[in-house]
Amino acid sequence: MLLDITNKKLLNLVQMEFPLCREPFAELGSILDISEDEVLKRLQELKKEKIIRTINAVFESARLGYHSTLVAMHVDEQHVEQAATFINRQAGVSHNYLRNHYFNLWFTLSAPRDTVLDAVAAQLGEAVAAERTLSLPTRQVFKIMVYFNMLDEGDGRLSEGAVQPPNRTAGHLSEDDKGLVRELQRDLPLERYPFDKMAARLGLDIDQFLYRAVSLRERGVMRRFAARLNHREAGFSSNALSCWRVAQDKLAQVGQAIASYPQVSHCYERRTAPEWHYNIYAMVHGHTKDDCGSLALHISQETGIKDYVLLYSIKEYLRRSVRYFID
Repeated sequence: MLLDITNKKLLNLVQMEFPLCREPFAELGSILDISEDEVLKRLQELKKEKIIRTINAVFESARLGYHSTLVAMHVDEQHVEQAATFINRQAGVSHNYLRNHYFNLWFTLSAPRDTVLDAVAAQLGEAVAAERTLSLPTRQVFKIMVYFNMLDEGDGRLSEGAVQPPNRTAGHLSEDDKGLVRELQRDLPLERYPFDKMAARLGLDIDQFLYRAVSLRERGVMRRFAARLNHREAGFSSNALSCWRVAQDKLAQVGQAIASYPQVSHCYERRTAPEWHYNIYAMVHGHTKDDCGSLALHISQETGIKDYVLLYSIKEYLRRSVRYFID
């Protein structure tokens, strides 16, 4: 699909500034100087072409009482498809990729905080006959902000103040809050009053619903309400998981430097393992594989970190949002 300038501006807006109001599409139209009907028509086409994947709330899992780990496995090449199918069926698995490394199967695993994720990862490794299984939980977050700039504007860097790690302290959630989370994680219908049915299911009037939704955002439970794009269909056809070995006394400096690039959507410090000494992880995106490699080389030159690897996706087995409070 050929994207005109209005579609590009619309995609940038809905990734970062989707209005939490009763008539959000009219509000977007006002910003872009087009009609509400035109906004809806364009978004429907962008969904049809699979450029937009979903429009829903992005939550801070730790504030909801969840935690997660990144799991890496080495699975025999002949059995990797079967293993991926089995893993995809497990509750809490949200992303699963085949990557170009000895550790070839990489997936994220989330669960309520009382779940011992290392034990779950080990059990999954045994179930799929993995030769090696690593559980790499997060120790420090430098950035979580999936945003694809469709206009290619700016100088390629974000200010230090613009890169704010989320609040990962568990907060108190009432049953009413949990009901709101269940609704806001649904894919938003593309209709004039998209939040009305959500409010009705909770027995709230629309003003109460929207007030509580904004409150979740202000409390740091919801990071934002936004569109999530299919990066390949949006023109960012290449991505790589970059893994860096950084000295302890340079972790904060290097993590913040890597996180400052808009081409980086996620940046974490993770636990190491005896056979895997990398401790900073960053997802880098580009229009081509060379873009990812060039960015990683630039980061290496800027930070002085020479020990790193780029793990490219060979196959995407699963990509979905974590579903919270679903029995």
